[in-house]
Amino acid sequence: MTMVVPKEGFVVMAKESISSSPSESPLRLQPQFPDLTIPVKLCYISLLIQEFFKSREAREFLSGALAGAMTKAVLAPLETIRTRMIAGVGSKTIPGSFLEIVQKQGWVGLWAGNEINMIRIVPTQAIELSTFECVKRVMTSAQEKLKKIEKARIEVFGVSFSPSISWISPVAVAGAAAGIASTLVCHPLEVIKDRLTVSPELYPSLSLAVPRILRDDGIRGFYAGLGPTLAGMLPYSTCYYFMYDTMKTTYCKSKNKKALNRPEMLLLGALAGLTASTISFPLEVARKRLMVGALKGECPPNMAAAIAEVVKERGVMGLYRGWGASCLKVMPSSGITWVFYEAWKDILLASNTKPLL
Repeated sequence: MTMVVPKEGFVVMAKESISSSPSESPLRLQPQFPDLTIPVKLCYISLLIQEFFKSREAREFLSGALAGAMTKAVLAPLETIRTRMIAGVGSKTIPGSFLEIVQKQGWVGLWAGNEINMIRIVPTQAIELSTFECVKRVMTSAQEKLKKIEKARIEVFGVSFSPSISWISPVAVAGAAAGIASTLVCHPLEVIKDRLTVSPELYPSLSLAVPRILRDDGIRGFYAGLGPTLAGMLPYSTCYYFMYDTMKTTYCKSKNKKALNRPEMLLLGALAGLTASTISFPLEVARKRLMVGALKGECPPNMAAAIAEVVKERGVMGLYRGWGASCLKVMPSSGITWVFYEAWKDILLASNTKPLL
């Protein structure tokens, strides 16, 4: 007969047999331990999360999200007017477009697509600014390490070269990486926002736009125009961050300062946005033309064809139709974003020993 009696974490096995002698011990103690695998894993994951939210990268990510949300809440009407003018919808002037929106849709129309804009801008700015900061640090660190072995040379198939990457601008690489990363992650939100703005009669709300795009175009519909968007974002993002960081560094050195004050951030951010927008604006016009053409069933085959179509219809200056509205939106947006971002970063990085959650 076998009897199992748990007692204080032990299993007591009692064995009785006719042939067993009195000298034999009838008890065998087997210790039992609780399975701590799951609690240990959860504790480890919790510690990892806490460490992540103590990191500089997490605080920069949150600073970018807050800065983007606050900026968009203020400048949403300018974004609506800019999108309509670039896409060639309605009036060709800023005041005319403003009045047209108010007459047809009321004051609320100036915030058309704003809910998706807010949803879009939070991850976009968070990813973009934190990626820029992170890649810039990594590239700068790599350059400093390679300077120590700059005299070393690598020979491959008889060709000797130095591993130095000092000729590469960390700021330019970081700016390009920031634009690509944010575009790849957030492009579906950009597609929804554009359709809400350009075709409010077909896409009157976010809740109706998402299922309609899925029904008509499937998942691919959310990535419509990704190639042209990347082609337009790459020069803009590279130029924007390069200009801002270069002007900031040069100005601080000339004034013997460690950092910019808020008005200086506002001004340099606005100038960087103006320069980057002017350089990349024809690509933005072509991208919007492709997007609107897809909605009307008259989509040009590629970006070059879209640019040629614009030039044929409106001349070279047609590539800059809506540039004024764009600058009116981009300049304050760029400046205000840097002010909010640096302000939040100062607050959050000042207490980097305390977790955010």
